[in-house]
Amino acid sequence: MTRVFYRLVRLLGVLCVLGTAAQSQDTAETGTVPAMLVADAVFVESGERLIATGNVEAFHNGLRMTAGRIVYDGTTDQLFIDGPIRIIDEEGNILLATYAEMDQGLQNGLLAGARLVLDQQLQVASVEARRVNGRYTQFRKVAVTSCLVCGDRKVPLWQIRASRVVHDQDERQLYFDNAQFRVLDVPVFYFPRLRLPDPTLKRARGFLYPSFTSSTLLGFGVKTPYFFPIGRHQDITLTPFLSPKTRTLEFRYRRAFHTGNLTLTGALSSDTLISDGPRGYLFAVGEFKVARDYKLSFNLKGVSDDSYLYDYDITDVDRLKSNLSLTRVTADSFMDTSVLNYQSLRDYEDNATQPRFIVDYRREQRFFPGIGGEFRFGTEVHGHLRQSTRDTDGGDDDTEIDGRDVTRLNAEFSWRNRWTLAGGVRAGLSGHLWVDRYMTEQDAISDPEVSRAVPGVAVEFRYPMQRQGVRGGRTLLEPVVQLGWVGGDRLRNPNDESTRVEFDEANLLSLSRFPASDRREHGTTLAAGLRWLHQAPGGWSTALTLGKVWRDTADADFSLSSGLDGTQSDLLIAGRFANRLGLTLSARGLLDSDAKFSKAEARAGWSNTRMDLGASYLLLVTDADEDRTQRQSEWTFDGRYQLTRNWATSGEARYDLADDRLDRIGLGLQYRNECIQVDFQATRNYASATNLEPSTDFDLTVALRGFGAGASGKEYRRTCSF
Repeated sequence: MTRVFYRLVRLLGVLCVLGTAAQSQDTAETGTVPAMLVADAVFVESGERLIATGNVEAFHNGLRMTAGRIVYDGTTDQLFIDGPIRIIDEEGNILLATYAEMDQGLQNGLLAGARLVLDQQLQVASVEARRVNGRYTQFRKVAVTSCLVCGDRKVPLWQIRASRVVHDQDERQLYFDNAQFRVLDVPVFYFPRLRLPDPTLKRARGFLYPSFTSSTLLGFGVKTPYFFPIGRHQDITLTPFLSPKTRTLEFRYRRAFHTGNLTLTGALSSDTLISDGPRGYLFAVGEFKVARDYKLSFNLKGVSDDSYLYDYDITDVDRLKSNLSLTRVTADSFMDTSVLNYQSLRDYEDNATQPRFIVDYRREQRFFPGIGGEFRFGTEVHGHLRQSTRDTDGGDDDTEIDGRDVTRLNAEFSWRNRWTLAGGVRAGLSGHLWVDRYMTEQDAISDPEVSRAVPGVAVEFRYPMQRQGVRGGRTLLEPVVQLGWVGGDRLRNPNDESTRVEFDEANLLSLSRFPASDRREHGTTLAAGLRWLHQAPGGWSTALTLGKVWRDTADADFSLSSGLDGTQSDLLIAGRFANRLGLTLSARGLLDSDAKFSKAEARAGWSNTRMDLGASYLLLVTDADEDRTQRQSEWTFDGRYQLTRNWATSGEARYDLADDRLDRIGLGLQYRNECIQVDFQATRNYASATNLEPSTDFDLTVALRGFGAGASGKEYRRTCSF
């Protein structure tokens, strides 16, 4: 508001000297740009009074003012403006008044019947407004709202009535005296003093909108966040959360640096759910650019106990991954080094026997020698540590060592090239040499140190065929076949990292489909695939990929659900579909020899201007090698639908088909208009872990729009009909 008013002051200051001898001098000495004044009549009376009457319009620096009459009295240095007065700046802020009387400097003055619309949102209506010392604007008998008010026939949904409102130009704050918060003109709250930011202020110290929650675990509670800006580049938000069963303080700290940013989030609680003392969590996320294109990033997570994040509905992850990494990527090189820590929240996993502390270093460089093709050199160093010191299994499984620690060093030298043969066939050839060393400690059944050098070679052929339709459609069909060979034999190092293998389009033509270098495929393999892509002139597109792998000998380290056990793999099928109506379908699965899927996933979505719906399906068969004693199959649904311009609903659900039970269901309802936002969310979690309990949560947030830059309701503005 103050910026608009101040710009108005500058405009009127120029207008008051129009048509006088002082205009040229003021322009020359101060550099003030003259305004343009248009009126039916402009004349000077008695040499001291400048009068403009009839359809008066003034333009200056993006501002436009209309008035009935403007009078400047040179003897008293007073400016008189008769209404209706309407001033609009280039940002759309509007000031209306019936009469204005100001001094020449416009540091002090009076506006009668003043109404101000700030940032096209907040309306400040008063009996009169008084300008004081060029900084403060005082409004008397004020009504403030961001709701649309059409004439005298309606009252706003909410408004703040006050005997006086003072706007501070420098701080961009509104100070209320004897304020009443009214809903449909019914007083609800009374505040002797109240301070609120105007819409142009992005970061203001004070309370944010509260939210109300109800949980079967924590009871009914209220969250009242308070925001502290600390300079221009950092801030902290403290959120007390009080309920009959907990006293919690949540916090979020943010800081922006020249080279990156840092965010800390966490909470500290004292509740009746656990009697072992205070509980809490802390997450730290940061990313920084350092010298020579290096990027330092970290994501650190810690929690006091296994069920805290679930009890307070912070996240439903059951393993916390913390990492610190340094990365550099250029056109011909890649380097990444990281330190990781895992904290399992699963009731059936012991953190002492899990590989919690992990160090990784990877580097890859490529060169283009004069002989043609591309030469690559890659190195990898990996180590992981368990807290347990046992060198045997503490249970019945003699293959899982409680305290096994592993270090490995891997290097790869490779050369690859491609050619186009007669008839459009694309041929590729690659040669590889891997040098590996594995060191194992606290493992009674594995060799402590093993080393090897393994050669490999692969040749592939592709035959891409493309057809252009008469109406612009395109079709691509590309069969591909690869013959590969990797020498050497399996060493007696433990399989700690490659226990979960995914067979998909990305590794169909790989010489080793294990996810880590502690395992490699050996022997001869033949991989064949078919890729089909069609783009229709009507705007829809579809794609299909088929793949299969044959090998001379079976690899025992491939699990049943990997689709790669035996001498021939399951059939890989992957497809997708999309059209202009917003419908998308994607699916991937492994079809075994009995025409049954051993692993499958699918996703369907429909998105347009009114809705965003999605459904997912997941299937995993029983697999003892992956510690899965029963079949897993589930549906998940999520969506949002815009019922009307102001009303929207959302929902989510997860159903376990294997156990025939509902895991989670949530429903939401939201109302928005130009002056208010109401969000209601109800969630039911059916926990299955022994350290978690089922819970039902209700959340309600009511936010008033128009105060602060983050609460804009411009997209919901309405128009009055008379």
